[in-house]
Amino acid sequence: MQYAIGSGSLWGTPAGGSPLRFGALQDCQIDHSFDLKEIYGTGSYPIEFGRGKAKIEIKAKLAVISGPLFNAIYFGGSLAAGQILVAENELQTVPSSSAYTVTVANSAHFLGDQGVIYAATGLPLTQVASGSEATGKYSVAAGVYTFAAGDAGAQLAISYVYSATTGWTLAMANPRMGVAPKFSVVFSQSYNGLQATLQYYSCAAAKLSMPSKLDDWTISELDFVVGANAAGNVGQVSFSQ
Repeated sequence: MQYAIGSGSLWGTPAGGSPLRFGALQDCQIDHSFDLKEIYGTGSYPIEFGRGKAKIEIKAKLAVISGPLFNAIYFGGSLAAGQILVAENELQTVPSSSAYTVTVANSAHFLGDQGVIYAATGLPLTQVASGSEATGKYSVAAGVYTFAAGDAGAQLAISYVYSATTGWTLAMANPRMGVAPKFSVVFSQSYNGLQATLQYYSCAAAKLSMPSKLDDWTISELDFVVGANAAGNVGQVSFSQ
């Protein structure tokens, strides 16, 4: 008797690329289905059946967030080294005397402002053009924030976007309709020395979701469909028993 327990293991291999593992796979649902065509006579139940179009759908949930995997399986875009980071509520204090400027910690790699609030109250300040600063209003250029004399000594929480050389960045283009990255997959489950393996030769992803929760992990989901390859083959399924 063969049984299976656990989420199993899943790999995807983009066309012309190397295998990539779906890290910390939480669950993987594989659905095989056919359209069933019935013929009816005078009775209430069909007198014959025939299969029409077939579909294989796979839904994989994984805990590891992987830029190379998401790009190869879903986006099919241009992946480059380096990432965009957000500094959220970096605490800074406006000088008590002129000039009333603050240089954020990552000013050398500053990309854009994401707002300033008063640390004590949470009330937001308003961004204005350089030279128009007033109490509650500020300007920013290249990571240097300029405030008015009315905010001298105020403690602020500044949020902004900056770049780093670590990680990955995916450039999302606007491809023509019909373009879909193709990949093959291998799914495996083992229990008590017995193994079940499913392999599909040509797949295309239809959906990527990354739901965040206040008090839980982000579990991403990739949904994809299976088709036949150039040789007319769909895949193979093997079992120990």
